[in-house]
Amino acid sequence: MAQNQASRPVKPAPKKKKKAKKIIRYRRPLNLNVGMVMFAIIFVYMVFSVSTYIRKDKIQFYEVEEGSIVNNKEYTGMIFRQESVKTADRSGYVNYYIREGKRASVRTSVYSIDETGNVAAFLEQNGDQTDSLSSENLSELMNQLTALSLSYDDDQFSTVYDTKYSLDASVLEFMNFNSLEGLGDLLAEAGINFQQVYADQAGTISYGIDSYESMSPQDVTEEMFDKTIYTKEINKSGDLIEQGAPVYKVITSENWSVVFPMTEDELAQYRDQTSLNISFPDHDLTAAAAFSTITGGDGKTYGKLDFDKYMVQFASDRFVNFEIQTAQATGLKIPVSAVTTKNFYLVPQDYLTNGGNDSDTGFNKEVYSEAGTSIVFVPTTIYYSDEEGNCYIEGTEDGLKAGDYIVKADTNERYQIGATASLEGVYNINKGYAVFKQIDILSSNEEYYTVKKNMPYGLSVYDHIVLDASTVEEGQLIYQ
Repeated sequence: MAQNQASRPVKPAPKKKKKAKKIIRYRRPLNLNVGMVMFAIIFVYMVFSVSTYIRKDKIQFYEVEEGSIVNNKEYTGMIFRQESVKTADRSGYVNYYIREGKRASVRTSVYSIDETGNVAAFLEQNGDQTDSLSSENLSELMNQLTALSLSYDDDQFSTVYDTKYSLDASVLEFMNFNSLEGLGDLLAEAGINFQQVYADQAGTISYGIDSYESMSPQDVTEEMFDKTIYTKEINKSGDLIEQGAPVYKVITSENWSVVFPMTEDELAQYRDQTSLNISFPDHDLTAAAAFSTITGGDGKTYGKLDFDKYMVQFASDRFVNFEIQTAQATGLKIPVSAVTTKNFYLVPQDYLTNGGNDSDTGFNKEVYSEAGTSIVFVPTTIYYSDEEGNCYIEGTEDGLKAGDYIVKADTNERYQIGATASLEGVYNINKGYAVFKQIDILSSNEEYYTVKKNMPYGLSVYDHIVLDASTVEEGQLIYQ
């Protein structure tokens, strides 16, 4: 029994559970620092200001500069000359001896007619005995290409073909001229006969025929200016010419004319002009021309320019682009978008007077009260003074307005405010808000005005004005 008790394991005494501790966090008291508060206020203000600035529409401005604008008007005219078309007296292959645009005197050999075609075959076989193109020939071809590059317009692509035909004619012309000049004796030895044709009139030779040669400026119609229906035949060496067909033409005078369509406004603008300065951009040329108007074949009025020189530069052309040069007015240059209009009251200038301190200008206004009628001086901004002796002023509730009477100084004369007139002007923003400034327009184009400078109450160089006048109002603060 005792043994059994000794062998029985002894159970350890149970451990006492530790009592869980409850941790309570200590809350620090909120200490407001004045610097932090100020920083937070400034931060919020800056965020608000930046966001407001970003959302706000920006008013763009323009800095007034001195200058002028080019207002030359571009036109396309039709050339009329004294031209005489020559026809072939027989059929055959033609070879020209005179180059396009060159002058020929009477009895000069212009071309030859080869009825059999033997001349062309002989030149092909023996052409290597002479130089094909001289340096002078190459220079003239280069001039034609340069003229094309300077005047090229995608809307008038047909001019490329005209130039191509002219170049082809010139190359063949040069080659045949050079070849015949050196092979004349060889042709005679070979027994090849051909008929040479001589000029019966002195003048400038051209090989482009367009059926307008016999027309006068008075025959012009609006349809004739449509280049899409215009055709021109250019004869060149080696062509087969039928008897009676046009073979070349001769221009017999240095006098030539350009006829062009004009609008009613343009006719009114140039009605009193008898001469105009004309520039030809494609030819880098400027010339004076006598100006007049004519009635065309369709009853419409056209402008007409008469020249007495430079005809040879345009001998191959029927149409020409030109500009009428106008006098350039110098003043202050401002955008068209900056200009607006504003209504003002008209007040006689002789009512204008000075205030008590002699520094302010304004008007003496009648004021009515229970005590009777009195005179009060009202300082007034003058926006403009016209040649009729009127001052342009703005009406205000606490200043001068419609119905008020003003009194001339040292007299009993009275004037009631009421008459109005409008002025063109811009908004000046030099002071940070929009102030109307009157302008006097001298000239204009689609983008800019040139306005008179040194005007009383007007603009000056380097003033800042609102670029788009429709975006602001008088007195509005401007954020630049």
